[in-house]
Amino acid sequence: MKTETSILQIFNESDVKVPLSQTQAGLVLEIISKYEKAKFILVELVYVNESEIVRINKEHLDREYVTDIISFRYDDGAESEDHSSIEGTLFCCAPRIFEQSEEFNEPAEREFKRIFIHGLLHLIGYQDDTKAKKEEMTKLENSYLGLLESNK
Repeated sequence: MKTETSILQIFNESDVKVPLSQTQAGLVLEIISKYEKAKFILVELVYVNESEIVRINKEHLDREYVTDIISFRYDDGAESEDHSSIEGTLFCCAPRIFEQSEEFNEPAEREFKRIFIHGLLHLIGYQDDTKAKKEEMTKLENSYLGLLESNK
């Protein structure tokens, strides 16, 4: 039996050094995949600056402001509960994530992991458009961060 492996591609188009390595991001992807019973075929993690995240936000979501992450899922299962072959791109605003790490008094590496986890949860189908859903996602993010930290 041939098992497919996830492809994780990281692109840093921002002008800041990102504190999340390919190895760390791969571990995040592995843990989310395992515990959410989701198969990620291809995930592109793209770090951009504020102007680019605003452009993407305006062009695709008709919103004109800086956000930390925008998730796009491309595979055929995007409109269903099928999590067997997820493909997507996560656009992350690296400067905004650094700002958040300072605001929340969190190490930058941990905040970058949290945002990546958040984006992967969006690819799986989690939403944060209500207070209850946002709280659920935050609990999951904290749980997965705890798992990652206990795996060190």
